[in-house]
Amino acid sequence: MSSFVIRSIGSALNATSLISSKYAAKKAINLFASPRKGRYNDEQKRIIDSAFYEEISYNNLDIATYRWVGKGKTVLLAHGWESNASRWEYILKDLRSQDYNIIALDAPAHGRSDGKQFNAILYSEFINIVAKKFQPDVLIGHSVGGMSCVFYMHKYQLPSIKKMVLLGAPAHFTGVFDRYKSMMGFNTKISNGLDNIIIERFGQPVAYFSAANFTESITAKGLIIHDKKDRIIPYEDAQLIANRYKNAEFISTTGFGHGLKDVSLTPQIIEFIND
Repeated sequence: MSSFVIRSIGSALNATSLISSKYAAKKAINLFASPRKGRYNDEQKRIIDSAFYEEISYNNLDIATYRWVGKGKTVLLAHGWESNASRWEYILKDLRSQDYNIIALDAPAHGRSDGKQFNAILYSEFINIVAKKFQPDVLIGHSVGGMSCVFYMHKYQLPSIKKMVLLGAPAHFTGVFDRYKSMMGFNTKISNGLDNIIIERFGQPVAYFSAANFTESITAKGLIIHDKKDRIIPYEDAQLIANRYKNAEFISTTGFGHGLKDVSLTPQIIEFIND
């Protein structure tokens, strides 16, 4: 979506807020939570065809899971926004060579999972249901998938999980929300309305949902990887997480972008898992 179209939508909602700020804010949150892509195309389907496919349920929503069976440690993979389990193609071969038991899931409203809207709290509940079933030793999450892994670990602390890898993960929901508001050019009425919706739906203000703060309660060993030139999630987010997550290593990269899909990182992730 071009910046002109984005700003045009923002301006239209700003105008609507002069009539009804609640209606405009509701439209704004729906836009924020509705992925424009993330369902499988034919090429992506090919990537996950080799997996054992299984659906499990949470609150009448089906969660799509993919399993590459191995005899080693169980590794659970959580993709990010507007993506799906196929994003792990670049690392699957190396993980399978270690004979890991690999599980991947599709987030709410992504891939083959149910839902029309996404949020990291719901994603963390999906992760909980999948983790209960498969009892992973290791979590690996990219972007908001990493944030959702942290939300999950903070709430549930599953004893089987000894390690967690965060790839390009945001440090706090405040930053994500503020960047959205800024990108859309929302006025104060909509901005305040969005904040109020979070409190109404989740019982806490936006600032409460801080992955960086939540890591302080996590005992599992962590590995944080973030690119200095990440244009989606600022490098400073990783620094903040590393500051708070005392039982974690921090690897900085340059030139791998937000996706961090570079095979040179794979041996470091495997070494971390096997250590």
